[in-house]
Amino acid sequence: MTEKQHIIKLKNVKKTFIIGETTVNALAGVSFDIEEGGCVSIIGPSGSGKTTCMNMIGCLDRPTDGEVYVDGKNTALLKDAELAYLRNKTVGFVFQQYFLLPDLTILENVMLPLRYQGIPIHKRKILATEELEKVGLSSRLKHRPNELSGGQKQRVAIARALVTKPKVILADEPTGALDSETGSSVLDLFLQINKTGTALVIVTHNMEIANRTKRLIHIRDGLVTEDVINEE
Repeated sequence: MTEKQHIIKLKNVKKTFIIGETTVNALAGVSFDIEEGGCVSIIGPSGSGKTTCMNMIGCLDRPTDGEVYVDGKNTALLKDAELAYLRNKTVGFVFQQYFLLPDLTILENVMLPLRYQGIPIHKRKILATEELEKVGLSSRLKHRPNELSGGQKQRVAIARALVTKPKVILADEPTGALDSETGSSVLDLFLQINKTGTALVIVTHNMEIANRTKRLIHIRDGLVTEDVINEE
C-alpha cells in the first residue's frame, strides 16, 4: 500500500501580533501534520489560536517563526502571487457566513474561483453546474443567495470550494449559523466529500462536530494540548 503524503505540515509555528504596546502570541510553537485525505478537527475555545492556525493552513497569513508546508511547499518562501496560486489550486474554503456575492446567481458564485484560473467561461459553467448537482441544487442555478435557506447557501459555498478540485477543504465553523438538523446534514455532506479522498479540516469550538471527524487536534493558548484519534 502506498504511504500517504502530508498535505499540511506545521513545524514549531509561532505567530505574534503587536496591538498597541501589547504583544499577543497567537501561536506559541504549533507542530502537526495532516495526511492527504485526512479528516481532522482543530478545536479550541475563542482566543485559543485555532483561527490563526486556520489562516496558516489556508495560506491567508505567514508565520512569525517556524515553517508551514502546504502540498509540499514552504509558504514562507513564496511570493504573494505564488501564495495566491497555491491557495486557489490546493485549498477550498467554507466559512460560517458563506460569503456569497449577493448580486450573482449561485451558478455565477460557484464559477468565480475558476475565473481566477483562466478557465474559459463555457468550461466554468459546466464544472460549476456539476458541483451544484452534487450538492442537490441543480434546480436553483439561476437563483440568488437571498432566495435560498441557510443550509442551501452553505451547500453553494461547498460547491464553490470543490469546483477547483482542491486537495483539502478548510471549513471554519461551517455549521455555526445553521439549526442542528440542517447543520448535521451539511456535516454529512462534508464527510461524504472526505470519503472521495479530499482532506477535510474543520475548525470549530463544538465538540459534537469535532467528534464526527477521525482526528481531533486541541489548541489552547496558542499550543497543541492534545492530538487524538477518534475511535468511534
